[in-house]
Amino acid sequence: MSTAGRKPNRLIHEASPYLQQHAYNPVDWYPWGKEALARARAEDKPILLSIGYSACHWCHVMERESFEDEDIARLMNEHFVNIKVDREERPDLDHLYQTVCQLVTRQGGWPLTVFLTPDLRPFYVGTYFPPEDRYGRPGFPRILRAVARAYREQRDQVEQVAREWTEALRTMHAPPAPDGRAPDAPWAALVEKGAREIAAQVDRRHGGFGGAPKFPQTPNLELLLRMSQRPGGEGYLDLVTLTLRKMAEGGIYDQLGGGFHRYSVDARWAVPHFEKMLYDNALLVPVYLAAWQLTADPLHARVVRETLAYVAREMTHPGGGFYSTQDADSEGEEGRYYVWTPEEIQAVLGEDDGELLCRHLGVTPGGNFEHGRTVLHVAKGAGALAAEVGLSPEEVTGRLESGKARLLAARERRVPPHRDEKVLTGWNGLMIRALAQAARTLGDPSYAGAARRAADFVLGTLTAPDGSLLRRYRDGHGADIPGTLEDHAFLAEGLLELYQATFAHEYLEAAVRLAHAMLDRFWEPGAGFFLTGPGAGDLIDRPREFTDGATPSPASVATRVLLRLYPYTGDERFRQVAEQNLRLHRVAMERIPAGMASLLAALDLFLSGAVEVTVVAPPGDPTAAEWLRRIGQLYLPDLVLERMAPGEPDDRPLRQGKSAKGGRATLYVCRNFTCSPPATAWAEAERWLLARP
Repeated sequence: MSTAGRKPNRLIHEASPYLQQHAYNPVDWYPWGKEALARARAEDKPILLSIGYSACHWCHVMERESFEDEDIARLMNEHFVNIKVDREERPDLDHLYQTVCQLVTRQGGWPLTVFLTPDLRPFYVGTYFPPEDRYGRPGFPRILRAVARAYREQRDQVEQVAREWTEALRTMHAPPAPDGRAPDAPWAALVEKGAREIAAQVDRRHGGFGGAPKFPQTPNLELLLRMSQRPGGEGYLDLVTLTLRKMAEGGIYDQLGGGFHRYSVDARWAVPHFEKMLYDNALLVPVYLAAWQLTADPLHARVVRETLAYVAREMTHPGGGFYSTQDADSEGEEGRYYVWTPEEIQAVLGEDDGELLCRHLGVTPGGNFEHGRTVLHVAKGAGALAAEVGLSPEEVTGRLESGKARLLAARERRVPPHRDEKVLTGWNGLMIRALAQAARTLGDPSYAGAARRAADFVLGTLTAPDGSLLRRYRDGHGADIPGTLEDHAFLAEGLLELYQATFAHEYLEAAVRLAHAMLDRFWEPGAGFFLTGPGAGDLIDRPREFTDGATPSPASVATRVLLRLYPYTGDERFRQVAEQNLRLHRVAMERIPAGMASLLAALDLFLSGAVEVTVVAPPGDPTAAEWLRRIGQLYLPDLVLERMAPGEPDDRPLRQGKSAKGGRATLYVCRNFTCSPPATAWAEAERWLLARP
């Protein structure tokens, strides 16, 4: 919509693209901050808090239908102090009020619409509201009038609801109380039980968990991969590879450009919700890498390479960091950028190749999406097509690859979806981890180079003067949002993986600094990890998040970071805090394993111990280089890797007592305070590396 001649509101000065998208609404929007909160208190007005993000389809719908409507805006401005929040900038606020929404309505999502008292307590909540009664939902004007009237005329009831909901919120954020059983009840059985319950939820036909809508749920996949290598885990690997293959062949995967959309609206992965999130792609890359390590199926490596090529091409800031999201909509239509008709494909490829690609990618006259268009998916593989058309599989594969490249080039001439160019610290940490693991596993140093550029950008741009992290960078803005536990934990893990890919000491040192910052800012004995640091005066509760969501719970990532840094540092506090956090959440891991897969994986790491590997050899030694290449191809989810030259300082526990035997490259493997003999031959080293705990 044109903004010519229209007066902007306060959001015009914000860095968030999501807030700027609302800068010309007739709504008198405020960003979250002291000015808005002070006005609500001074005028005793309720707050209308609207939370969303720039790639959110239904956020755009509600903006067009309601926030651009002059009459609805007039109601909002008359009765409320209206505040817009980008949930990617303020995950703490979003988590607080999303928890209330889920508690009250049994569902959540975005846009999130919350009505608050001036002291920030919620008393009415919902998600998307249409401009008039429809879809079984009340119209937004009716909601606005009813809430305003209740606040004026039924204040006692509003206050009672606000008290009850706030108390329930605080109860929800506390971990379950111990149930009286001995604290040393068998933890290994807890991990095994959790994996069994998660495996029972797998769709045996299409992969994934449950029915529609279907999300990747990467923490669950990672736990099943881990437990597939243990007695009793037979069959778990097949469940994961079924899921990964179905996703890679489905519409949730961008068949032309690589990378994954956020989720599938159906159970078959056929039609996605088209937004692309950095975190989804960053989390799926390690799962596909692990599947490749365990199966050697080239499909998994191909998906990794294509996904990382997409990130490099479309999601990378010139300084090296990574952008956060791409929109679902283009030219006002969801998915328009990605869908095709047979005529459009024929126009690009001609009759013969066009027919071949249509058969391969399931493009039909009727389509499988709106307006007769098709979401591309693998309907027939190269082998089946080759048999049908009487050509060799190699020739068909070549024509398919060439055709997809030409279709991608043609697609790039379309109007692209909006890209949110915020650089978020935590999400960049996830992508640094993915790139570093890809560099080691696939032996491609370009991935390590991309990870280094991102790490240097984030550390150089988003580190506060006190050494803690900031949350967001965009166009020179970054210093106004403190980093959360997610930012510190995710980046620390990414830096640890980057050290193992490069052995550049500055990344290990930075990871250790962030681990100390996590403990100083977010940890409290007996309470666990908080999402925010102390003294956040604009929150009604200091939130904790110990269950997995779209990303692993920050508390679980913090736990495994501490456990993996312990062998490098010998810092007993790291191991002690990790153990305390696991004990604190033992009951929750037993009761809701499908929501605690990341913490169950951290528990398994705690019980089994990291695989501590030290390679001692002169710089450039070809034997050491070959060993490191082979180690990268092994499935070792809890690897702690060190590389040192003879005579280097043994200033870390992993280095102490290690030397090159007879001047030859030598490898040491330790686990749970027990070390193997030094190995100078790969066969011997591999035996120790693969020994089960």
